[in-house]
Amino acid sequence: MANAFNSIIRGLKEIEAHQKGTTPLRTRVLEIKPAPAYSPEAVKKLRRDLGMSQKSFASLCGVSVKTVEAWESGRNVPSGSARRLFEVIEKDKTILQRGGILLVP
Repeated sequence: MANAFNSIIRGLKEIEAHQKGTTPLRTRVLEIKPAPAYSPEAVKKLRRDLGMSQKSFASLCGVSVKTVEAWESGRNVPSGSARRLFEVIEKDKTILQRGGILLVP
């Protein structure tokens, strides 16, 4: 607990010194590509490529089955976080097993 407190205090002092112009802080500029859009057909294809039912896919995504149904029918679109998850899975279909998320006997 003391280490966390000391770390927070140290960080606050660094911010204060930076604001006063006495200490430059390290910065790094990142460019993050926007998450791609997924059509209803693309969502369904991904789910089927994974060999999952709508119920299993919903569990994987942390959403309800109704949400998956809405994505696949076009009544709703996947959120940014869901689209990013889909993108990662599409790039590496083995990531779910390697990450211990999908347990296949």
